[in-house]
Formats: sequence, structure tokens, C-alpha cells
Amino acid sequence: MDEEADAEHEALVADVFSAACASRTVLEHVTGRWGTLALVALNDGVFRFNALRRRVQGVSEKMLAQTLQALERDGFVHREARPTIPPHVEYSLTPAGQEVARRLLGLIEILEASVPGVVEAQIRYDAAKAAGA
Repeated sequence: MDEEADAEHEALVADVFSAACASRTVLEHVTGRWGTLALVALNDGVFRFNALRRRVQGVSEKMLAQTLQALERDGFVHREARPTIPPHVEYSLTPAGQEVARRLLGLIEILEASVPGVVEAQIRYDAAKAAGA
């Protein structure tokens, strides 16, 4: 980058609450269902595309490809393609991706531990709504 671009880059201030902030798009990539699951799955190591697709059950080939491209563009996923026949492509996390995945994993652990209470709350809510209808 030239000096002007460096100065402009340093002047960026992220504010996820601002509609125009680039961090909002990145937040969507990371916290969308497939982005979160792909990042946390890659936290377990290096995956080829189809192995990652099997790990993240329910994701279509198209959605996983789009998700991985977005996360690669954002600097969270590294894609390594070896020029073999057939092509050998592996996906892994960058250091930034490892940090994000670690934090998402903490959230997932909290959510998984909360499932019994969530189910109870949903049952109570649905019963109250049905009684009030």
C-alpha cells in the first residue's frame, strides 16, 4: 500500500451499529448459521471440502462454498489448493479465524448446556400463548 492508503486504513474506526460499517458485513459472515458452524468445525483442524460438508450437516455444497469464500475474503479461513488431478483443496483457520472460532465455541458450549432450560421455557411460552388465544 502507498502512504495515503496506509493513513486511510489506520483512520478506519469500526462501529458495528453503523449501517455503513464494514464490520457489520463481517459480523453477518461469522454469525450466520453456516459461518459459525464452518469456523467452529475448522477449529478441529484442516479439512477438505467434502469432509467439512459432512461435518457441518445440512449445509448445501453451494452455501458452504459461498461461506468459505466469504470467510477467506475476510481473512478468517485459509484455502490451499494443490495442482493435482483431481484438485486437492484444504481449508484451515488463520490466526484471526482461530480467535473467532475459539470465542464462538464458548458461545456454542453455553447454548448446548442451556438446551434443557430453553426447551422448558419454550414449552411454558407455547402453553401460555395457547391459553391466551
